[in-house]
Amino acid sequence: MSRRLFALDHNFPVPILSALSASIPEAELVPIGHIDKRLTDIEDWELLLALHLHPRGWDGLITTDTSLLSLPRELTVIMVCKLTIVAPVAAGHDPLRATGLLLTHLPYICAASRKDVAQVWKLNAKQRPSDDPWELMRSVAERQKREAKDLFQETKDRLDFTTDPLLRARDDPGGGTGD
Repeated sequence: MSRRLFALDHNFPVPILSALSASIPEAELVPIGHIDKRLTDIEDWELLLALHLHPRGWDGLITTDTSLLSLPRELTVIMVCKLTIVAPVAAGHDPLRATGLLLTHLPYICAASRKDVAQVWKLNAKQRPSDDPWELMRSVAERQKREAKDLFQETKDRLDFTTDPLLRARDDPGGGTGD
């Protein structure tokens, strides 16, 4: 698989992505202002067309501006030019969250996307409420064919909640029992 080449819209933290660039072997991510400063002042459809016609052969654009995914002109350019658009839709206006979503999904996107087909990758990471530890204990107990309260009490009775484990580790040069 050849390394993919993506333009990065202006809302990604360039210092973070630059620092991580050596750890992203599947793609080169270049801020649009580094490609050509004029790209920051044109409409989205023009940006997409300019990337397509650029001599470097851009695969597409990574952006949090998902409004372009609902505009006929932009969608037409994406389809005709067979561009790949990566949009961390669940990030809102949080550049760190968008970067995290991008870095999480980028290896798969680079492996699964194709240069001969237009594609839109909407990245999402749903926020969920916390899990109730009792529900998790019930699940463990159920697998052991036991009652959760009994498993909890038995486990609790075996543990020493009064001695700091770090103090115990200092007294035991071997680093503890490994329980």
